[in-house]
Amino acid sequence: MLAGSSVPDVIVLDMLLPKLSGPEVLRSLKKNDLTAHIPVIVLSSLSQNNGPKLVQEGAAVFLEKGSLLEDPGLLLEAITSALSRIAVPINPD
Repeated sequence: MLAGSSVPDVIVLDMLLPKLSGPEVLRSLKKNDLTAHIPVIVLSSLSQNNGPKLVQEGAAVFLEKGSLLEDPGLLLEAITSALSRIAVPINPD
């Protein structure tokens, strides 16, 4: 998994993937100590009925792809919000 070798600040995860399902990837990320802290923004073309469950499983935000057509700024807002919640370690030097 790439996120384990080069830890990103945020992950934008599509739910429809070729090998693993998006929920499987999300659960794997949240179980791994190296990636559990990374905010995951979930994108899906499926209904938001899945949104609450995915947030409960660790997604920072659930966005329906159709809503991005109406307001493309939603993704940037979600990323900015997720990054603002990350605790930044203070360097005592």
